[in-house]
Amino acid sequence: MKKLLFILPLLLLSNCKGDDTINNCNFLIDVGVNSTLNLNLPEYSQLMFTSEVVYIPNQGNLGVYVINVGNDQYRAWDAADPNHIPETCSLLQREGIEVTCGCVDENRYNLFTGQSLEDPLPCGLKEYRVTVSGNNLIISN
Repeated sequence: MKKLLFILPLLLLSNCKGDDTINNCNFLIDVGVNSTLNLNLPEYSQLMFTSEVVYIPNQGNLGVYVINVGNDQYRAWDAADPNHIPETCSLLQREGIEVTCGCVDENRYNLFTGQSLEDPLPCGLKEYRVTVSGNNLIISN
């Protein structure tokens, strides 16, 4: 019985896993985002169609991508790779409904889901709130 009392705490302690991982999802800063897109304007009118994407500069960390995901639903993502310290190469370049980091690792993400397209990465894209108000999309955080 004494052996059991001695071994049981050792087993419990040896099975405890410390959180030694660094939270790499803190690369992007919380920048105030507040933008209104009027879908009647030519530069945003393509957002009336599913899978269409618009880039909005000077918002978020390195701009914001907005996509129509269908059924009058929209999603907005920061244009900076969340798995990098911000650098000039971490601006995500759009290719259809995908975006790719310009850094050596070339992380790729899907704009419908915000998730990585290849190896699982610690962070998905940073999402912003999109509110539909008539013909306007209001992007905020």
